[in-house]
Amino acid sequence: MKGNKKTLTILNSLLAEELTAINQYMVHSEMCSNWGYVKLHMAIRKQAMDEMHHAEWLIERIIFFDGYPTVSKLNTINIGKTVEEMISNSNNDELNAINAYNDAIKLARDVDDQGTVDLLSMILKMEEGHLDWAEIQHSQIKQMGIENYLANQTECPV
Repeated sequence: MKGNKKTLTILNSLLAEELTAINQYMVHSEMCSNWGYVKLHMAIRKQAMDEMHHAEWLIERIIFFDGYPTVSKLNTINIGKTVEEMISNSNNDELNAINAYNDAIKLARDVDDQGTVDLLSMILKMEEGHLDWAEIQHSQIKQMGIENYLANQTECPV
């Protein structure tokens, strides 16, 4: 099926954001693993996996519209040097993603593309969950201090 050009452009733009997020989350996850923050490693790794699903679904939609997914374009990857920086970067990136998905949903509605609206709405809800997670981490750090927060991110070796 031939897709709307504006829709294909926005889908490829969202794909670039998802591919960027995958890379950023994977690096952050592995850094946390290296530092011994096993729980944080697993939580961030799960978010990377979510972003992989988002990218997969966007690629499927682009191909459905007889478009060509651009998988070679990444946006700026913001690698944090500390856990607090990682969470702040994730928070900012998720806010940007939420705005981008809301804009894309408006465009899909304008061109009467309910299938794309449904897909993007599903991804939007997941992105909102990622933002909520980052906000919770910020609250916990503020309430208990970074040292106590990080102590809670480790697992005792057996």
